[in-house]
Amino acid sequence: MTANPGAGRWLVTGAAGMLGQDVLAASKDAGIEAAGLRRADLDITDPAAVRAAVEGVAVVVNCAAWTDVDGAETAEEAATAVNGTGVRVLAAACADAGARLLHVSTDYVLPGRAAQPYPEDAETGPVNAYGRSKLVGERAVAELLPQDGYIVRTAWLYGEHGANFVATMLKLAAQRDTLDVVDDQHGQPTWSRALARHLVGLGLAALAGEAPGGIYHGTASGRTTWMGLAREAYRLSGLDPERIRPTTSEAFVRPAVRPAFSVLAHDRWEEAGMAPLADWREQLAEALATPAFTALAAAARDGRAG
Repeated sequence: MTANPGAGRWLVTGAAGMLGQDVLAASKDAGIEAAGLRRADLDITDPAAVRAAVEGVAVVVNCAAWTDVDGAETAEEAATAVNGTGVRVLAAACADAGARLLHVSTDYVLPGRAAQPYPEDAETGPVNAYGRSKLVGERAVAELLPQDGYIVRTAWLYGEHGANFVATMLKLAAQRDTLDVVDDQHGQPTWSRALARHLVGLGLAALAGEAPGGIYHGTASGRTTWMGLAREAYRLSGLDPERIRPTTSEAFVRPAVRPAFSVLAHDRWEEAGMAPLADWREQLAEALATPAFTALAAAARDGRAG
């Protein structure tokens, strides 16, 4: 690893999460001096603490978030405190410190009823409390950091360091002969490590004056359904994909409504001189070749619940 002193110091909030850990690793690979703060280290709703943390920092990557989508339905105020108020506090501190803010948001700010990929300037319209809370954060970044704020929407995230759909499907393969998975929700499965690399690249482009602020869609290229993702994960893991059976969202009623269509367009990456993230199948194949996922796949083939 070669040091990159021109990048300055970076701060990653939510550093204990799946994406936060990958951003720290990607920063290290890029030779960037990055500090990671967990929720226990930094309350992003505390203005004084946030100002102190951001002082002297060139780039803040905000991975801190309330992520319990169903829980937000009965605790919207608490979710908005983190996803909205906390983001406003971060944005204000970055504005005062002259730092760039890369804020991770979600497809859930969109209504999910389109037939074509949502462009970055699509009209928002959340269908659940979680989406509403995240939209509050997006608006705060756009208001307080019109040039130096970068809103990166992602979706269907999976990775090594946290609970996620791909890992769950592999674990269940060791316990059940068949699984019913919804086939009427469309999206772009995104590997957290691939997104982390893009966030680091975007931060460097921002510092170089090569990337305009605003909204970017940080999802994999292509599209599939949850059933399609599960079947491809099984196929790549040496499991029979026909063990995954299609069903509808009506069969899995949950407290929070899920968007039926979460496919996002990626045109703005060209403005930053970067290609969009790779196709979801390519990302999945690379992810499943990593030790954490190969171990899950081996246990699934052996019929061992892990």
